[in-house]
Amino acid sequence: MTMSDPIADMLTRIRNANTAKHDTVDVPASKMKLAIANILLDEGYIKAVDVVEDGTVKTIHITLKYGRDKNEKIITGIKRISKPGLRIYADVENLPKVLNGLGVAIISTNKGVLTDKQARKENVGGEVLAFVW
Repeated sequence: MTMSDPIADMLTRIRNANTAKHDTVDVPASKMKLAIANILLDEGYIKAVDVVEDGTVKTIHITLKYGRDKNEKIITGIKRISKPGLRIYADVENLPKVLNGLGVAIISTNKGVLTDKQARKENVGGEVLAFVW
């Protein structure tokens, strides 16, 4: 069965694993998902990202991050914004801020997948993929 929105599937897997207090989560690999996972790693929302190759199947192995105990979640919310049925684009002047800068908006630009802060610095707009806070 073909998946209509693989990015939403990845974000849902991360959200569900975080809610269930799992240490790791595995996601089928793609370049876009790996770029999103690397942004989450750079912003400090997850501990580690590894690409595991098992024969011809590649998966992204994501290690989730928690506070002092597993009751303190680092990712309190993660939401898909642009969907296959309704794409959301923003130019540089209208790039969204998540929780007045406390969260991160993930933007797909012509310079790659960037955070909202990086997109403002690079002076580019693009498709608003997700919000993380």
